[in-house]
Amino acid sequence: MNFSVNTLQTAKSKFLLVVCLFVYATNFSQEVASNPNAGVLSFKTDEIDYGTIQQNADGERTFTFTNTGKSPIVISAVNTSCGCTVPSYSKTPILPGESSDIKVKYATNRIGAFKKTITVISNASEASKVLRIKGEVLAPEPASN
Repeated sequence: MNFSVNTLQTAKSKFLLVVCLFVYATNFSQEVASNPNAGVLSFKTDEIDYGTIQQNADGERTFTFTNTGKSPIVISAVNTSCGCTVPSYSKTPILPGESSDIKVKYATNRIGAFKKTITVISNASEASKVLRIKGEVLAPEPASN
């Protein structure tokens, strides 16, 4: 086999490019070391099952958590996957050892099964925590005479 100098240089260049990309990818995919003194959101549960409920029933539920870390936690945002779920939460720092709540209100005027996510954004060790709600809203029974 007779290879030209250009073919060998091209092969070397491609090999070098692949090696560089591999090194780049492995260096930047390393997990960022977490702060051992950060606050930790410890939820009693990360999913609430409404079960089957009647249309227009009380759609408010509460996620309770405790800061089991070493630093205060500040929740900067709570985002939901749908406008049908409205969150409310404390804007004040949650000190280590303290508990707090995130209330969510699902619009139970919508009939049918539902699965929604609530994403808590904070300065805790887990900067983005996903909570879930699910259930089914039943249609009202037709009135019988």
